[in-house]
Amino acid sequence: MPWIETVAYEDADAKLKLLYDRVKGPDNNVDNIMMMHSLRPHSMEGHMAIYKYVLHHRDNIIDKWFLETLGVWVSALNECNYCVEHHFAGLKRLLRDDGKSAQIWAAIDTNNIEAAPLENRQKTAMEYARQLTRDPGGMREDIVKKLRTAGYSDGEILEINQVCAYFSYANRTVLGLGCSTNGDILGLSPNKNDDPDDWNHT
Repeated sequence: MPWIETVAYEDADAKLKLLYDRVKGPDNNVDNIMMMHSLRPHSMEGHMAIYKYVLHHRDNIIDKWFLETLGVWVSALNECNYCVEHHFAGLKRLLRDDGKSAQIWAAIDTNNIEAAPLENRQKTAMEYARQLTRDPGGMREDIVKKLRTAGYSDGEILEINQVCAYFSYANRTVLGLGCSTNGDILGLSPNKNDDPDDWNHT
């Protein structure tokens, strides 16, 4: 049970149900992280907008599976098992390579990114994510310059930054309110990238 009251789909009033209908998956399933917002639906709307636009927008350049990898990494650093479980399932579905997914997870789980089957520039992005998550006040321009030297454009660096920032926000929503995966369907996401306003989970 979460640490605050939440409103189930079947008990939602008209305004909340409209939002639930936008974010739900199969069988009217609403992820628990979204239900955490049910007493303040406007914050759910804000959460879903930034989630969709940061991670599942048509104008992103970086592969979605790697953005999910960054999310799993940030969530592991923040010890947020909810987001790790959800987004690792999403990573596996997108990558379609169980062996590589398992190797990525092993590297994250052992805090050894060098062992991950990733390109060098992706490992640089993972190190940026570690620094931003663990010591944001210690960020310096030279860390961004390393991303640029590794081959990322400034727009791609912004994508990396926003994914890392979003997951720290989501982790704190989950951890601060006692959200669990009970009843959730793992690995669903708003996959219709061409429509930024379509938030349904499939």
